[in-house]
Amino acid sequence: MSRPRRSDPAALPAPDRAARAHGVRVQELIRSEIDAGGGFLGFRRYMELALYAPGLGYYSAGSTKFGAHGDFTTAPELSPLFGASVARQCAQILERCGGAVLELGAGSGALALGILESLRATGPMPDEYLILEPSADLRERQQELLKSRLPDGGERVRWLDALPERPLNGVILANEVLDAMPVHRIALRDNTIEELGVTWPGEEFAWAARPAGPAIGDGARAAFRDLGLPDDYTTEFNPDLPAWIAGIAGVLREGAILLLDYGYPRREYYHPDRTGGTLICHYRHRAHFNPFLYPGLQDISASVDFTAVAEAAAAAGLDVAGFTTQAHFLIGCGLPGLQATGTDERAQAEFARDAKLLTLPGEMGERFKAMALLRGVAGPLVGFGVADHRRRL
Repeated sequence: MSRPRRSDPAALPAPDRAARAHGVRVQELIRSEIDAGGGFLGFRRYMELALYAPGLGYYSAGSTKFGAHGDFTTAPELSPLFGASVARQCAQILERCGGAVLELGAGSGALALGILESLRATGPMPDEYLILEPSADLRERQQELLKSRLPDGGERVRWLDALPERPLNGVILANEVLDAMPVHRIALRDNTIEELGVTWPGEEFAWAARPAGPAIGDGARAAFRDLGLPDDYTTEFNPDLPAWIAGIAGVLREGAILLLDYGYPRREYYHPDRTGGTLICHYRHRAHFNPFLYPGLQDISASVDFTAVAEAAAAAGLDVAGFTTQAHFLIGCGLPGLQATGTDERAQAEFARDAKLLTLPGEMGERFKAMALLRGVAGPLVGFGVADHRRRL
């Protein structure tokens, strides 16, 4: 998502009456689980309910999430240049192994549209464009967009309810998916690891802590090893990541998994100076750090530990073929050459503006990363030809 302005939670726009009523229902659901757990709910479960509770969670209910009228803007909505650039990387892989494109969590459908429009113009087209979208609301919006904008009405596009049962050749694409995975919130205090969770002391949600169990504590200690972290250090940990990568790897017979998200290599993610972690919330294009403010009405996300992704990929039999910044990835995919010759001054200005938003360090260019995981096809890949930062993992 594009970099929103940071806001004092007290200064955020107030939800309307219907949104407030929806938020109360989400709050009541979470409170019932806190009560069932004896007054403590692990943050991972809180985040899961706030984002994905059926019919209630942020991504399950019908509010507008993407674009000018939503809470944030992702790169595909920001500019068609993003989809056109990603399409060039997809084309290179499809030329080597053929097959389909499978997009995980397609958001507004803008990325699928950009890729299919570009591949239709330059080739090769995938056998199918598959979308795995758990949100019924988002699926409906994707269908409306693609059927109205593609010449064939999106006949090549098919929506899935689960990962394919049989492995496929081609490209599996996840843009801003990993950052929305529920994470554990943990704290390092007095050389012990605490699990942070949620309680309800009377009027609103509040943080609580308890000693981390082995499933969380042992994994966190392994991630923290030799990093020299200070005492009173708060961060996130995602032990579900290896299973997620293994599940996606099981779908790929031959081709590539492309991951585009914001995050860091482990030594930068768990940096001694990053004492508050990476958890962030987005509401009406404003960023803040209170995940309890509007449960069910705001996005909650955490940056990705790309070293953990690389380790999980290796364990799943995948080759980490490239890791770089979004700026270097898009430039490697030919972003500078996407401007049509002979365009007028207004079009040239729009191209320059969009290219800067996608690539400048102060915008999306440095904070967002790209990673390629291969099976059965050989590199190099165009998106990682300008700069490859695998040595930082």
